[in-house]
Amino acid sequence: MFKPFHLEAILTNMNKKLLLLIFLFAANLAWAQQLYFPPLAGSTWNSTAAADLGWCTDKIDSLYDFLESKNTKGFIVLKDGKMVLEKYFGTFTQDSFWYWASAGKTMTALMVGVAQQNGLLSINDTSSKYLGSGWTSLGSAQEDKITIYHQLSMSSGLDETFNADCTNDTCLRYKADAGTRWAYHNAPYTLLDKVIESASGRSFQQYFNAEIRNKTGINGIWTRLGNNNVLLSNTRSMARFGLLLLNQGKWEQTGVLNDTHYFNAMVNSSQNLNISYGYLTWLNGKGKAMFPGSQIVFNTDLAPNAPKDMYAAMGKNGQLINVVPSQNLVVVRVGDAPGDNGEVPVTFNNDIWKYLNKVICAPSTGITSVETIIKLQLYPNPTSHEINLSGVLAHELKEVTLFNLQGKLIQSFEPNLKLNIEGVESGIYLLKVSTQNGIGFVKLVKE
Repeated sequence: MFKPFHLEAILTNMNKKLLLLIFLFAANLAWAQQLYFPPLAGSTWNSTAAADLGWCTDKIDSLYDFLESKNTKGFIVLKDGKMVLEKYFGTFTQDSFWYWASAGKTMTALMVGVAQQNGLLSINDTSSKYLGSGWTSLGSAQEDKITIYHQLSMSSGLDETFNADCTNDTCLRYKADAGTRWAYHNAPYTLLDKVIESASGRSFQQYFNAEIRNKTGINGIWTRLGNNNVLLSNTRSMARFGLLLLNQGKWEQTGVLNDTHYFNAMVNSSQNLNISYGYLTWLNGKGKAMFPGSQIVFNTDLAPNAPKDMYAAMGKNGQLINVVPSQNLVVVRVGDAPGDNGEVPVTFNNDIWKYLNKVICAPSTGITSVETIIKLQLYPNPTSHEINLSGVLAHELKEVTLFNLQGKLIQSFEPNLKLNIEGVESGIYLLKVSTQNGIGFVKLVKE
């Protein structure tokens, strides 16, 4: 690992840009390293010291003080799958169970993807195929427009203002045609468990046990609380789920969700009405967002303090699972209500990142004195053909090149925000982008 004073000494004897390239390749190789996965059973979980990551350990107490003041019970940060921070408050312990609230929606989305992968359903099927005709109060023509996809994307068109948790047909009333209106509505989501039960011939709990728990060690009990079906488990199980998402649906070498097309759709904008929402998953960095109880499109990221590529499972009273692919991070918080944050704790999540950013501080390397480092994003990533580049403007581009992990140049592209990689072999690569304002590197996965 390079230290600042070593860099300064070397910079006097080497080409600065070459050293920068070597350094960034080393950094990205470390970032792209194989994730650690804890055993399926037992309490063993490898850890990494925050100090060894170069984090500002003197800021950890301030983070914990803030979390405790906001009624937090459990908090975990994983880096590369390893435990960096794990803190429990009061009488809450590693083994204590807590409710996921709407954070369980993202688990349900994953289970729908598994069911589709297993040939039990298609998300383009009408919901009435599994729920039966008359599952809403709509006429058959309107009801048959609602598909599983609309349940996943919160675009069913059903009226969320009328008893939003009630799943009885009399409560499910017409507001707009399916696919024409986004609204956060619990009832159509909750009925996805009936869709899975009908498609699989098993109870929702049995399907969860077979397809999720037994392959990942994610313990949990689905429990009816009123009309809602809520997952209860411990904080480490939530962290396991975050790790499963970070590895794009695979637990180490075990495929839980192998359908990369579905997974990518799940963690990217599922419709154009609320681009900060995937399949029952919240997305950061989109610049516009809608929130529960409102039809206003706000010109904001979901969590401006968080990394742009973060996506999240979020539930009432501050149940949070944040996944940051660019940094191999998983951040989990469970507890009582932190304050008046409504059904989805967007503001509270953003506040956590304000404190967490001070912990995950960037060590001084002297590199920025050589050339400015810019942050980039690619989507969809992985992909098999075209990929889009964001974080830079088209007119700023100077050079776009692709390297393998051994540093060999694979391809040079015309400066463009849309890149065609059909001719590139499957694998993991680093894309180097040179602009008027600096350079950046980002991992690219070719399927």
